[in-house]
Amino acid sequence: MSKAFTRESDAEEELEVEPAPLPAKNYISPAGYARLRAELKQLVEVERPEVVRTVSWAAKNGDRSENGDYLYGKKRLREIDRRVRFLIKRLEAAEVVDAAGRDSDQVFFGSTVKVKTKEGEERTVTIVGVDETDSPRNRISWISPVAKALIKAREGDTVTLKTPGGVEELEILEVSYDPID
Repeated sequence: MSKAFTRESDAEEELEVEPAPLPAKNYISPAGYARLRAELKQLVEVERPEVVRTVSWAAKNGDRSENGDYLYGKKRLREIDRRVRFLIKRLEAAEVVDAAGRDSDQVFFGSTVKVKTKEGEERTVTIVGVDETDSPRNRISWISPVAKALIKAREGDTVTLKTPGGVEELEILEVSYDPID
């Protein structure tokens, strides 16, 4: 088949990667849940109607094969619809966990943990939901290897973390349950 008879959008759609499947439960903080709901609302009530208006206007202009507004609008509409479906699935599977103010020295979802490596380097991480991870803010997913090593341990415990560079020991210095924003 000649390349002339293929659509450009076919090649672009093949390259898109679907998000990783969720574990059985999708734990999320109240703030994370609110952010996902706000994004869904923004997409459905503001962005999608604007793009639909643009595509409708562009379709009325005639030849759609070379109409940039129409082609880009249809592509953007597919992106918005894909994100909306993704957000709906995530919100349906969400299990909101509010750990703020918990009084425990044991590590669970929502805890902020200060650890020390063998080399004496101290790090602080907060264990959050899959959709809330943020490396610059030291927020790690509850299903990450670091979080899995820390969960259920207590202040003063030393946990073993298996990394590609070898085995690393982490001493838990402090556990707190601060509100997650």
